[in-house]
Amino acid sequence: MENLKTAFSTRLKQGRAFYGALALLLTIYLIYNILHPRGFSSAVLVQNANETVAIAFLAMAQTVPVLMGGLDLSVGAVMTLTSCIASELVNGSPAEILWGILVTLLAGTAFGLMNGIVIVYGRLQPIIVTLATGAIAIGLALFIRPKPGGEIDGDLNWAFTNSLWDLVDTYQLFDPDAAWFSPFAWIPTPLILVLLVAFAIWMPFRKSVTGRTVYAIGSAEGAAYMSGLPVNRAKIAAFALAGFLSACGGLYLAIQTSSGNADVMQAGAYTLNSIAAVVLGGTSLLGGVGGAIASLVGACILRVMSFYFRIVSIDPLLQPLIEGIVLLAAVSLGALRTLRVRNRLDLFR
Repeated sequence: MENLKTAFSTRLKQGRAFYGALALLLTIYLIYNILHPRGFSSAVLVQNANETVAIAFLAMAQTVPVLMGGLDLSVGAVMTLTSCIASELVNGSPAEILWGILVTLLAGTAFGLMNGIVIVYGRLQPIIVTLATGAIAIGLALFIRPKPGGEIDGDLNWAFTNSLWDLVDTYQLFDPDAAWFSPFAWIPTPLILVLLVAFAIWMPFRKSVTGRTVYAIGSAEGAAYMSGLPVNRAKIAAFALAGFLSACGGLYLAIQTSSGNADVMQAGAYTLNSIAAVVLGGTSLLGGVGGAIASLVGACILRVMSFYFRIVSIDPLLQPLIEGIVLLAAVSLGALRTLRVRNRLDLFR
């Protein structure tokens, strides 16, 4: 019994940043719905989910290199590139749509894989490599989409940007008005997609040898190498996973907007916001602490902040200032623990 209490206390202490972020999200989203004229409705939840999905995927993508103590500055560019690819390919017959989705996801994964190979075998810093490859991704996106446009299957757009009821009704999976389905019909499909990827892709990766090695690299790369862990393989796999998750964000962005747009400013903004979401979720920029689920919570917090501007009379010119102050406060609070410790190893206890 004493061992269970100790284990629970240790787990609670290690995850206090995540639990704090989760509590903050629930609190501010509850207040948002109370203030919103149509709060606590499926329509508001669906709209909020749609606006959160892309940054949620990018936050999870950014988490993987951050856990190793690095940053991936190409995630926004890869998202932009894959959204442009999807706008060209995700239409036509069901087989053509599936092929387009597969090519889109493979393109993002291949880009992340290239990042990992260059970083490992070129022995270069991730921030430098991804800054360069991000520029390449934007160039390719502009080549594919010199102007905004493209086409996404209409049924796909409708089904995946609304509630589960609309998904079931669009593809006639079963009777959407069935009594057993009613308690779930209001849930936004975008939310299900994000959670599905998080639990089907991230959780198995985290529990694998490669995933544990990623954490070990962030904690102490030298010790991980001397322990015989597959350091190089883990680094390559981590950046490949980041590319895949960025492609998920790009694919959904294309489905949501029914088009592609090689927007340089958008790519940069999403990249910076992904880093902010990682910090808000409680993942340490020093590496070794945190996870994609925590960053998903951080992305939601980031988006809920912007939701408030719709219902609170704040000058649009002041909105970036307020967001910046909140993010600075979050980063500062996260750094307090780092400043208090004398031995860096205490951060991982």
